[in-house]
Amino acid sequence: MQAFRIQGGTPLTGQLAVDGSKNAALPLMAASLLSPEPVLLHGVPPLADVNNMVNLLGELGVQVERQDRDMKLSVVDESRLHARYDIVKTMRASICTLGPMLARRGEARISMPGGCAIGDRPVDLHLRGLEAMGADITLEGGDIIARAKRLKGTTIFLGGPFGSTVLGTANIMSAAVLAEGVTIIESAACEPEIADLARLLNAMGACISGAGTPRVTIKGVDELHSTEHHVLPDRIVAGTLAIGAALSKGDVQLLDFPWDHLLALTHLLQEIGVTVERVDPNEPCDRCTVRVAAEGAFNPVLFTTQPYPGFPTDLQAQLMALLCLARGNSIVTEKIYPDRFMHVPELNRMGAKLVRQGPTVVVQGVPELIGAPVMASDLRGSASLILAGIAARGETIVSRVYHVDRGYFRLEEQLNALGAQIQRVDSESGEVIGGVPCVVTRPLSLEAPTIATAH
Repeated sequence: MQAFRIQGGTPLTGQLAVDGSKNAALPLMAASLLSPEPVLLHGVPPLADVNNMVNLLGELGVQVERQDRDMKLSVVDESRLHARYDIVKTMRASICTLGPMLARRGEARISMPGGCAIGDRPVDLHLRGLEAMGADITLEGGDIIARAKRLKGTTIFLGGPFGSTVLGTANIMSAAVLAEGVTIIESAACEPEIADLARLLNAMGACISGAGTPRVTIKGVDELHSTEHHVLPDRIVAGTLAIGAALSKGDVQLLDFPWDHLLALTHLLQEIGVTVERVDPNEPCDRCTVRVAAEGAFNPVLFTTQPYPGFPTDLQAQLMALLCLARGNSIVTEKIYPDRFMHVPELNRMGAKLVRQGPTVVVQGVPELIGAPVMASDLRGSASLILAGIAARGETIVSRVYHVDRGYFRLEEQLNALGAQIQRVDSESGEVIGGVPCVVTRPLSLEAPTIATAH
């Protein structure tokens, strides 16, 4: 296994561009199953989860050609229907292939998905929605088996005990584009990633309205066609970098910052005492340059994670690390995944004073964090420990950093470009591990011939 060795105490300074969104890219890639013609995506981040989705789509008969952050996906074999456990277990977003494959091929067999161990996240809302559209759903040997000659449009309520479901909305919306008649999704997820998926599907010939609101209407069509699409910037990566700049008392400019998608975060950062401002007000709000800087003391705040446009659960751990250094007591309440607090004991190992009571954590601010060996247990929690290590006095070792590689492309190199001191090392030997350069090939286009799947 690999770990990060971090020498703390250096403010982050400089300029960095925000990468494309992993959470947007994965459903976009799965949507290629809906069309017999190729789909070309730009701005796909080269992450572990993306590589896992490439492998999964290869199992399902999709050829993938990649060059840097461009990706061309072409369906070459629609007879392959089984998403096996060996691949699906690596990430929860594998379930995104269920709706598109069922809608296009009439049958799908997908193993129950895996991913981060941050609590119970059942897929019953996905299955309930597909059943309402006429699918026959069974469970056999740990696999979800879905069959339908052609799905039929209907009205589906997707609200769950912790709010609407993003992946469930993506799945049902993707399935409905080839269904007979009109499908209405009530209590749909409003996240920007859903609106981005709808833009792709509409460009492929779908008829979707209301994406990004709680009520989405889809008029089914008979066929989808080829298109090109640019993946939106990753709001969670942007938020993580912004919090890191503030936590280190740095001064950073972030390019391609999705301002409109992070208003809940920027509002809280300003309340905490962090400078967050757009450099050029004339830039589009979905991709602008933002300056994040911090000098004085941090103010405590109270916040609760909520479905979009509320504060995102995927930034809860990172902001909690920042609040460890606030002057006073902050209260953090997790409403999306109540068990998403595995970073709490690890931050306490670094000198934080955090007390958990059910879905709430009381953060008692301390003057400083102190470097210590800590262990990452999930994607966003690992990011919070890395940011805490940058701000801490002394050396921090963050083990099991394969979690962070699922959602951030070479995060240590991005942070080092801003002045951090992070080494990727072998957990056993302590030897430094260098980065692997990207393979650059020819530019991609929809007209170019496809090649064998690239892993």
